[in-house]
Parts: sequence; structure tokens; C-alpha cells
Amino acid sequence: MWTYEHSIETDAAPEAIWGLWADVPNWGDWNADIANIRISGPFEAGAEIVMTPAGDDPVHLLVAETAVNELFVDEARFDGLLLRTTHRLDQGESLRTQVTYRMEITGTGADEVGPQIGPAITGDWPDTMAALVQLAQAR
Repeated sequence: MWTYEHSIETDAAPEAIWGLWADVPNWGDWNADIANIRISGPFEAGAEIVMTPAGDDPVHLLVAETAVNELFVDEARFDGLLLRTTHRLDQGESLRTQVTYRMEITGTGADEVGPQIGPAITGDWPDTMAALVQLAQAR
């Protein structure tokens, strides 16, 4: 298994962050790497998200779990691997909101492949999360 986690704190309310997460067609407003994105229905477990990163092939994500104003989990599967990303909201210090993204790569060859592909996928998380909280604070 390969894992990576990044957290950031913000004065934005969990509802503000959740509102941006649930508005999948507009994820490009805070994630500069998205060239195109669509969702198969409401933002809830079972929905499929097709996200095309700039200059790359489409990525198919399954929304595996949602808890309004708390978390959502998406999963991508390919070549015997499961890439599971948890996006979580918790209470931070001084009643601030802590936003945490955690990726786990499991499956066939995850110990070897994870360190190769994981950093490429998660490398922009600090910038993406900073843009997310900045937009949430502005609303």
C-alpha cells in the first residue's frame, strides 16, 4: 500500500467547502489541472465523475461515500490497483475547519507502482487545496 495525506486549515465553514465539492461541474474554479469534468447524477455515493486533467486522458472516478459537510470518498481502478481518496472536514484549532485529503493506493503491485504514480497524482494537492479554501472564504 502507498499513502499520502495533506491537511490545511481555514476560517471557511464546512458548508462552504462542501458546497464547492458538491458542485462538481465547477471544480475547475479551484483545481487548475482540470480541463473538463462531468458527473453522472447527484453528488452522492454511486455517481461517476469523468475528469480530464489538462493534457491527459480522462480519469473515471466512482463516488464511493458521501456525508454532507463531513466527507466524500472517490475511487479509481486500473491495472489491478485501487486509488481511494478521502476528502474530509474536521474541526481544527480555534474552531477552524481542517480540510484533509488522503490517498491510499492498494492492489497488485501497489508497493512498487504507488511511489511512482502517487506523487504525480497528489503533487498539486497543496496548491489545489489552498485554492479551494481561498474560494470558500471568499463566498
